[in-house]
Amino acid sequence: MAAMAEFNYVNSLTEMPERDDAERSLHHAMFLEPQEKKRSMKALVVKQAKKTCSCTPAKVKDYVFSFFPVFQWLPKYKLREYLLGDIMSGVIVAVLLVPQSIAYSLLAGQEPIYGLYTSFFAGIIYFIFGTSRHISVGIFGVLCLMVGQVVDREIQRAGYDLEPADPDVLRGTAAYLNTTIVPVNQTLPVNQTSQKSLCDKSCYAISVGATMTFIAGVYQVAMGFFQVGFVSVYLSDSLLSGFVTGASFTILTSQAKYLLGLDIPRSSGIGSLISTWVNIFRNIHKTNICDLITSLLCFLVLIPTKELNEHFKSRLKAPIPVELVVIVVATLASHFGKLRETYGSSVAGRIPTGFLPPRPPDWNLIPNVALDAIPIAIIGFAITVSLSEMFAKKHGYSVKANQEMYAIGFCNIIPSFFYCFTTSAALAKTLVKESTGCRTQMSGMVTSLVILLVLLVIAPLFYSLQKCVLAVITIVNLRGALQKFRDLPKMWHLSRVDTVIWLVTMAASAFISTEIGLLVGVCFSMLCVIFRTQRPEAPLLGWVAESETYESLSAYKNLQTKPGVVVFRFEAPLYYINKECFKSTLYKQTGVNPAWVKAAKKKAAKRMLKEKEVDSGGNQTSISMDFVSEPLGFHTIVIDCCAVQFLDTAGIRTLKEVCKDYGEIDVQVLLAQCNPSVRSSLIRGEFFKEGEDHLLFHSVHQAVDFALGAQGHHGTNASKN
Repeated sequence: MAAMAEFNYVNSLTEMPERDDAERSLHHAMFLEPQEKKRSMKALVVKQAKKTCSCTPAKVKDYVFSFFPVFQWLPKYKLREYLLGDIMSGVIVAVLLVPQSIAYSLLAGQEPIYGLYTSFFAGIIYFIFGTSRHISVGIFGVLCLMVGQVVDREIQRAGYDLEPADPDVLRGTAAYLNTTIVPVNQTLPVNQTSQKSLCDKSCYAISVGATMTFIAGVYQVAMGFFQVGFVSVYLSDSLLSGFVTGASFTILTSQAKYLLGLDIPRSSGIGSLISTWVNIFRNIHKTNICDLITSLLCFLVLIPTKELNEHFKSRLKAPIPVELVVIVVATLASHFGKLRETYGSSVAGRIPTGFLPPRPPDWNLIPNVALDAIPIAIIGFAITVSLSEMFAKKHGYSVKANQEMYAIGFCNIIPSFFYCFTTSAALAKTLVKESTGCRTQMSGMVTSLVILLVLLVIAPLFYSLQKCVLAVITIVNLRGALQKFRDLPKMWHLSRVDTVIWLVTMAASAFISTEIGLLVGVCFSMLCVIFRTQRPEAPLLGWVAESETYESLSAYKNLQTKPGVVVFRFEAPLYYINKECFKSTLYKQTGVNPAWVKAAKKKAAKRMLKEKEVDSGGNQTSISMDFVSEPLGFHTIVIDCCAVQFLDTAGIRTLKEVCKDYGEIDVQVLLAQCNPSVRSSLIRGEFFKEGEDHLLFHSVHQAVDFALGAQGHHGTNASKN
């Protein structure tokens, strides 16, 4: 069949009307003979198996070096050239990361110490496994929100109240140090204190967070092992941007109660944003004036300073660490002003120094959180890989996307044994890291060492820090995501479909839930892709004078058409979804539906036969035929297939039907510019059969010349006869 198809293809180029020798030689030169398969599939499988299973010292060395990139770049580290920039960027990122780690801990439903643990371990592990020199791996607000929602749900299931007790009586850290965690059984009464004496709400919360982090890391490593990173292609830039913006509204809403000092339960599930605001307005009369004034003062300091940092970032060697300044000043004011004792302000509470002994995740919680960890894993690796590739391209080096998936997976698996929650790359801190002179992954190690200093010495000093200050820091860091609304007019001008995807994903993530919003965004973007291929552009083409180029008649002026030839382009794959659209658009653009023409001819034939019968009977005079079939105006349709990426069985059948239907009304159909995949599909689908004149051409210009030559040749022969 393949040989016969290639024979037909050669015929389309050589069996043409008489032409000069130069043009004939050109068409002979265009013939392409397919490569023969030199090896069978079995031989290829055996060869690949031998290559995979072989073990040599060189191969082991390459594997170890690729799995631990630190062994590749660290021996080549240039101290004089790189060290100063790495130290400066690492220290600055740490200064920014410490207050954010403490603030985002509240977002994840954890105590501040666990946020510091998370940032510390993430930097060290990425230093070993990561391939990007510039990204900053640590706490990311959206992932903290997703973790916090699951933590709240599991705490409710376990029978704990959502709101924390007084910080002086929280014994989460002591419970870890002195006892073994025994989660409250979901079937036990809420007031059963024997279980709570073994593990209070704080230690149970980090148990949930660490277990989910472990599962998310396992998913990410598995995706790297099976090389299924293609999942991230379904998360377009517009979808991710809309998701982050929608989640930012949820983050802002979850922090609003801290701004006002309100003691209300944290809402979760579908519609949590609306229910939270309803609870806030119901309890607005209970606002803590001290917390409200502190929040306003922090906003007045942070927002202008952030804007100045953004405006003068090209002139500043490093951004002003205003967050750290605000935290230090606010902590001192709260401590010496006794704001908690005098005004009842909610404070961070005890933050212990040092590290806790490692412990495995709670295996009993895995069935509860396994499904929730899937979107967290996908979002984490998608953001990390995209940022890695973006900065690698900017600075002229390469990253291994698969290794990045391993790196971010281990940044979750290993720290989960040390009371940490989910991490990923973060754009804001990565931009700071890049702009302050970062050269290699050593910068991340410097950041971890600075955080280690905080953990060992400085952390207890934040005892009196008000939670409203942490909430303000969290909200101010949402500026970038919320400012995306300013880009909507430009986005609408560039792509209306991407803008609609952004709006739908943003609205679903904000008003339904973050997980459902992500799912809605993915499904809606896939529907948009299907819709684009279902109703694609399908213009008629015209000839650019003195060239061999054909372009859309509706898009360009001064194009010419060849007499008797219609050129049609279908700008999408031809498959089962759009096959009817292909036929209807072709009929509409050409103005000829073969079925209607054939029906009209049959109707005319019946009338003529009836008139002849009446005339031969002698009873009536001959009635002239009032139906006259009009000439079609063209004899050839050239279908430009350059934009048809693939065909399925329905598409092949559609092409067969079109060629057959038009052939029955004396219109030939020629295909031009089919890519190898489409030609292969036509061959396998038996598009070329003996006795059928299906012709393929390398270019539209060749097909049009052939059609004109064939028609002229046919007319000459007819006149001779």
